[in-house]
Amino acid sequence: MITKRPLSYWVKTSDLKIQLLLVAIILITVATRVLPLEMQKKIINQAISMRKIDLLFMYCGFYLAAVVSASLLKGVITLLQTYLGQKALARMRKDLYAHVLTLPLSYFRKANPGMVVSSLVTELAPAGEFVGQSIAVPVTNILTLLTFAGYLFYLNPTMAGISVALYPIVIFLIPKLQKRSNRANKKRVDITRNLSSRINETVTGIHEIHGNGSYNIENRKYGKFVEELFKIRIVWILYKQGIKVLNNFFQNLGPFLLFLVGGYMAIQGRFDLGALVAFLSAYEKIYDPWKELMDFYQVHNDATVRYNRVMEYFDTVPEFELEPKDRKPLELKGEINVQNLGFTVAGGIRLLKQINMNLKPGEQMALVGFSGSGKSTLAQCVSQLYKYTGGSVKIDGYEVSDLTKADVINNTGIVAQDPYIFSGTIRENLLYSCTAMLEGDPEADSKMPSRDAMIEAIQQAGIFVDVLRFGMNTVLDPEKDPELVERIVRIRKNFHTEFGEQLADSVEFYQDGEYLEYSSVMSNITFGNAKSDDFASKNLFKNSFFIEFLKEAQLETPLLSLGREAAKQTVDILGNLPPDEVFFEQSPIPTEEFEDYKKLVNRIDDIPLQEIEGEDRDMLMRLAMNFIPGKHKMVALPDLLRNLLLDGRKMFYEKVSEEMPEAFSFFKMTDYINSQTILDNVLFGKPKSDHPKVQDAINQSMIQLLIEEDLLEKVVEIGMEFDVGTKGDKLSGGQRQKLAIARTFLKNPPIMIMDEATSALDNASQNRIQTLLETKWKGKSTLIAVIHRLDTIKNYDKVAVMKAGKLMEVGPYEELMRKKGMLYELVHGAD
Repeated sequence: MITKRPLSYWVKTSDLKIQLLLVAIILITVATRVLPLEMQKKIINQAISMRKIDLLFMYCGFYLAAVVSASLLKGVITLLQTYLGQKALARMRKDLYAHVLTLPLSYFRKANPGMVVSSLVTELAPAGEFVGQSIAVPVTNILTLLTFAGYLFYLNPTMAGISVALYPIVIFLIPKLQKRSNRANKKRVDITRNLSSRINETVTGIHEIHGNGSYNIENRKYGKFVEELFKIRIVWILYKQGIKVLNNFFQNLGPFLLFLVGGYMAIQGRFDLGALVAFLSAYEKIYDPWKELMDFYQVHNDATVRYNRVMEYFDTVPEFELEPKDRKPLELKGEINVQNLGFTVAGGIRLLKQINMNLKPGEQMALVGFSGSGKSTLAQCVSQLYKYTGGSVKIDGYEVSDLTKADVINNTGIVAQDPYIFSGTIRENLLYSCTAMLEGDPEADSKMPSRDAMIEAIQQAGIFVDVLRFGMNTVLDPEKDPELVERIVRIRKNFHTEFGEQLADSVEFYQDGEYLEYSSVMSNITFGNAKSDDFASKNLFKNSFFIEFLKEAQLETPLLSLGREAAKQTVDILGNLPPDEVFFEQSPIPTEEFEDYKKLVNRIDDIPLQEIEGEDRDMLMRLAMNFIPGKHKMVALPDLLRNLLLDGRKMFYEKVSEEMPEAFSFFKMTDYINSQTILDNVLFGKPKSDHPKVQDAINQSMIQLLIEEDLLEKVVEIGMEFDVGTKGDKLSGGQRQKLAIARTFLKNPPIMIMDEATSALDNASQNRIQTLLETKWKGKSTLIAVIHRLDTIKNYDKVAVMKAGKLMEVGPYEELMRKKGMLYELVHGAD
């Protein structure tokens, strides 16, 4: 198990070839670092003292070659040790993450997500750094240190002895300080984790903090942790820096002794000047490897503390084997037999007591009862999510606690009350269970569900219309699927032919020569879509090309007048009303900008239109450009301006086509609009209302045409590529539940566990899912369903009533109702 591996394991199992290469390069590097010292001596004693230019150039050349070589080799060493370290770190994270995924659910009930994240991402990083340095740093610096020491003794044994005499003192003192530093570091790691847990808890429960106004309470809790961390970090840093200060002190004390003794010997003629210079240089050089060894010593200790803390945190044994050995996962029929089942958690709390029940293959049982009665816990023990502590649960005669995870996973489908949807597409989430089940199977691709099977699953779960809508709201790349683009244009023509007249009151279709009452003034002028960001709606009214066009078309002044009139009338009407959306539905000014326009109206009240400049002018132009006559009914669009805008549309088309054809694509019945969705391309217009009845009428017409063109499945397939966002946050709670149900239906398991799986759905959707379970799945899959709505349990084969962890009664619905026991009380209420 990974948590039992010492830090040295990762050093021993790193790439042996790279380690050997590293040692070879280190040996060469050490030699190149000593050569410049000898060259210094020869330059002074031979080249300079003998006044020989040729020797000076030769020795300087050797010196330069040695320095350059040493630097290049140091770069190679750094590259190799970085690779080894990061490779080891990646292996640590992968292996530890794989271990974390197998830990029991009971572990995660206590573990804090923030601590799990920081352990995997932050705390392991120093361990990887240590593994990378574990060979290069000690070998390089110990060899360098010994080589320099040997060179010192070669130059002068007496002075060399004085030089190295200080190091034993340092070696004695530093470990003592390091032990204290390690103790402080352990406390720092623990407090940092607690602080991470506190932050994670605060962010997770932020709605409660806002709801209760408990800002000061949480600030005090957080402040307490910060103060503890502040104190321990001071102690830790002082010890850590104290080691460096002590090391520097003794290192700086060395030259004092060398100058004193070496200078005396040179004056006495017992030591030549070149040798003294070389000796001092060598002593200065010896500090570098010593310093790196001290730094490595601290890296080793810090990495060891953090690594051990991480492994201690995750040192829990998985409850079940993942894969069976020497056999394939079992194929079960779904017979479930529970005898004297008990489940006790930490603290001796018994959640389940003496549970007895059985289900034949294909039977359906509803679990009902009071809140906290143990319904979900029982379902989770049967599905191996929790390991029961007493009694027996058997599936087809196999004890569940003895089965591997693969045995259970391949035969069960689980839908939780609050299902988790992973980041990715609908398709990826839909196939999630099947992909996991077929992992490692060489025939996995051929065994994966087909498109038709996926569509059937989402139809059964009731999410088909949503997926179709996602597909219709997709922007296609015409170059990737030109055939589909052609077919969509053909559908557009058929749509307008078959439904244009019928939907004329609900949709305003794009027609050249007609003013679009439900589109903005800007859209009426451009009558198309921008191909570049400079011509996008948000930037167009400031675009120099467009401003020049407005002046040429004599539209600038009328539009400024429209903006001024719209601002004035809107402020007059809504000025004294509260900022409620109801009042602003027909306002051209958004609620959040109303106060700004209110101030603008006061500023420009007596200023001639031609004198308005700068930001005020931009605000009026923006308001005019976004004005929609069919929606913003507080202000009327003058007929004269409407006609001018239609003339301007023609002029804009001609100007763009001639001068900047790459900037815009214009609306044409025969052309696909690249920047718009499939829905907008087929519609080729804008709905006059967002009323559900209007949307339903459009959708039904679209679906009919897609079926006729044999494109319905294709568009749904496109919809399956919709990105659901982080944790599925682009989906509603009901959509997430439907997707989880579809995922289980697609898996088609012999056993289904549904834990209040329809709680987020409306009554109609719940009833439809229930009817489907009673018809399609009855006799096909054994079903255990935890149910809150008691009006949906009548057709189950068995109903099990639980209270306080005990199974009070089990049997068919009608039989239990006749007994007038616990179920009767739940349905009718106690008398």
